[in-house]
Amino acid sequence: MPISSGSSSSSKKRIDNNAEAFISFFETWLVRQEHYLDELISVEKHCHESKEDDLKELISRILAHYEEYYKEKSRIAQHNIFLVFSPPCFSSFEHTFLWAAGFKPGLAFRVLNGSVHDLSEEQVSRINMLKQETKVSERVLNDELAKLQESVASPPLVDAVRRRGRVVLGEERATGSDKSAVDRLGAEMEAVVARGDLLRTNTVMKVVEILTPVQNVKFLLAVAQLQLKTRKMGSQFADAGKIKNG
Repeated sequence: MPISSGSSSSSKKRIDNNAEAFISFFETWLVRQEHYLDELISVEKHCHESKEDDLKELISRILAHYEEYYKEKSRIAQHNIFLVFSPPCFSSFEHTFLWAAGFKPGLAFRVLNGSVHDLSEEQVSRINMLKQETKVSERVLNDELAKLQESVASPPLVDAVRRRGRVVLGEERATGSDKSAVDRLGAEMEAVVARGDLLRTNTVMKVVEILTPVQNVKFLLAVAQLQLKTRKMGSQFADAGKIKNG
């Protein structure tokens, strides 16, 4: 059945609304992230003078802040998984760091090594065990990503995606096979993102469980600094490219 211009216009509007909603959420989320960074910097300077309960309360709020991001990301993925795989609010530089639509879980250990230097022998042993478990899970997900990339690159699916794109724009008719192929790809992508996000959150939460409150402040401070620094560098590269092209 032909797609009417009204229907295609409505579909395109929903796609645009999802993108705008995610951009708006992420920009607001980043503002709060900067506020948390300022709070972490202030607390870190007087960490050993702070009450443990106060540090735990701050850590809990920051973890809830990250949880909010993943909930919104999951909601957007259910509407348009392609927005999650290639976020419109990320710079080209930030896109280079994406692995299964997010940071690679092993990055948490590199941040930990650079920010916390007073781990006990027991903590080192537990961290090393967690690191090995994470590597195994990463390899499994890497295999899934490779299969997904092969599917995306296959000529029949590429043609189907292109045709579905023209359907959204009202340029031609959709076929059942095209819709089935693209929907199947979207479901596979959504599953990979969900598993990637679960591995990311589980890894960080287990690291947090191993660390003391003071160590967690240092760790979460380094995490926020890395993210915001990457964000800033991406904006600078984008501005430099505009000037050069202009």
